[in-house]
Amino acid sequence: MDIKNIRNIGIIAHIDAGKTTTTERFLFYSHKTHRMGEVDEGTTVTDYLTEERERGITITSACVSTIWKGKQINIVDTPGHVDFTVEVERCLRVLDGAVVIFSAVEGVESQSETVWYQASKYKIPRIVYVNKLDRIGADPYEACNMMCGRLGATPLIIQIPYGIEDSFKGIIDLIRWKLYIWKGEPDNEYIIQNIPDELIEKAKKEREKLLEIVSLHDDYIASLFLDEKEPSISELISSIRRGTIENFYYPTFFGASLKNIGVQPLLDGIVNFLPSPLDLPPIKGISLDGKETERKLLPDEPFSGLIFKIVQDPFGKLLYIRIYSGKIKKGTVVLDANTQQKQRVTRIFRMYSNKRSEVNEAYAGDICTLVGPKEVKTGHTLCAKEQPILLESPTFAQPVVSVSIEPKTKADEGKLMSVLKMLVEEDPTFTCRYNEETGETIISGMGELHLDVLTNRITKEFGVHARVSKPRVSYRETILGEAVSEGRYIKQTGGRGHYGHVKLAVSPRESGRGIEIEYNIKGGELPKEFFFAIKEGILESLNAGLFLGYPVVDINVNVISGSYHEVDSSSIDYKIAASIAVKRAIEKAEPCLLEPIMNLEIIVPGEYLGAVLDDINARDGKVNSLQGKGNLQTVKATCPLRNLFGYATAIRSLSQGRAVYIIEFGHYGIVPQNVAEEMVKKIRGYL
Repeated sequence: MDIKNIRNIGIIAHIDAGKTTTTERFLFYSHKTHRMGEVDEGTTVTDYLTEERERGITITSACVSTIWKGKQINIVDTPGHVDFTVEVERCLRVLDGAVVIFSAVEGVESQSETVWYQASKYKIPRIVYVNKLDRIGADPYEACNMMCGRLGATPLIIQIPYGIEDSFKGIIDLIRWKLYIWKGEPDNEYIIQNIPDELIEKAKKEREKLLEIVSLHDDYIASLFLDEKEPSISELISSIRRGTIENFYYPTFFGASLKNIGVQPLLDGIVNFLPSPLDLPPIKGISLDGKETERKLLPDEPFSGLIFKIVQDPFGKLLYIRIYSGKIKKGTVVLDANTQQKQRVTRIFRMYSNKRSEVNEAYAGDICTLVGPKEVKTGHTLCAKEQPILLESPTFAQPVVSVSIEPKTKADEGKLMSVLKMLVEEDPTFTCRYNEETGETIISGMGELHLDVLTNRITKEFGVHARVSKPRVSYRETILGEAVSEGRYIKQTGGRGHYGHVKLAVSPRESGRGIEIEYNIKGGELPKEFFFAIKEGILESLNAGLFLGYPVVDINVNVISGSYHEVDSSSIDYKIAASIAVKRAIEKAEPCLLEPIMNLEIIVPGEYLGAVLDDINARDGKVNSLQGKGNLQTVKATCPLRNLFGYATAIRSLSQGRAVYIIEFGHYGIVPQNVAEEMVKKIRGYL
């Protein structure tokens, strides 16, 4: 396939907006499948995991490919639940465009905002699909207004709906100036008619708005608009394409995927408006000497690609890669730019959900999987060993919920460790550590659902018999004040002794800024060869704070002086001395405990609003805003994670199962003193 005819796109949205249902229609109408799968029936192509089919939600992103009007569309269907937002993040990093789906009933929801801003971070061109126009309460224009208000985005309305709710039958295409009507049958093609007389005036007004927005970014269309001349269909499509790729506006489509209405024009929109790899600027990276370099997205450039997903498979470890430049053949030796290790590619597959077909080579613009390279992690760059380049890795949020897990029998111990290692490789937001003090294996994830899915996979899919504790919060520690301290490690053993001396200052940083280590040492006081050991000692100490042993975050450590012995000093001495110094400094700098504060959005019928608000207050939560739309009320609040375990059951009880909600990590906040004191007593055995 010519690279200009490739579209690498993601389907992103809030949970239950219709991503998987729409993807199924894409595959059916492009004749890739002969029967539409349904989420409720567990028969969809992209939801292939047992957990996905049982729960009726997307958990892991799936890649499928199809052909529409001579263009190859590589589609990644992503999860909508916030616990699996890592799947969206790493997929958007490697995609060229996206279809953002909003529900015509709920409009722009909380996770819609999250995925929108993730796409904006990587400057992904997008088209918008307002789905579910057949539902009671559908208001497509309000969804567009919410795009403007909540996202600061400009929707470019290129269709208007024909009917609404149970009378929704089709759309009026403002570019081609035709009415498209569907009967809603799965195998029914749309019927093209002239626009009814009663809708001509409304259509003219909307087309005038469309031309006005496009003309703001296209001088030729602007000149035609001012002269009251009409651009041709091809001229208008080309202009909209350029503006979409530049993210000036977002072409907006309407439909009802479950009723099979509006899907084919959306496919047209993907090939007409979203970019091919050739439409995007060269990919930028860092060469081995630290200089910025770039690769053009062409097959004859040196090979480079980004590993964005890892899946364990009977064939071995499958490495999902987006190839940005050059080509790769089976048997090729490539360089892992992150580790500087050479790796051999033994097999190459093109993926269709969980099915695969082997190929001998792949080219720039392709998304495929590799087998062979060892010790490669998500976010690593594979490149030509003669011309290395390091590409930007996706960023991942830190896990906030933990449970302990232990094998039921000795026979399961080795198997459990093997499975945990494999899952950590697959999921960058899943971590595993061994607590030496308690003898527990602690696994951490993004939420209760995330850990529930993973522990179910461990016990059911991999057949490991294990006990899992109740979820608990992943706390952090920081400091509120400043302090200076020093550490000395001096020891004489009869031969060569040990001498390390470090003086440093600690101070707090803004929330979310992480750890910063600086060196402001006068020349001659400490040789630079010990700086790395000092840094290691500091970081190891910060990994377990003094308050309750949780990692220390948002702290500045400034190494200000020290001394050394020409014979006795070594790297290990300064690592130990730095560790002593930073612990003493933190002890004097008002250490405190931090906890995850979660953002909570609840959509609830008005008659249950009072009970929901009372419950939030009882959980030490804070209501930030309250908005009404018809009988539905949208509550936005913040609440400590420690008080949200079991919230799914509680909210169902309070609303008789009619409320929907989403919880996502907001920030780390200081644990109230009385709560912290109780935690200290419990952990230290006073209760």
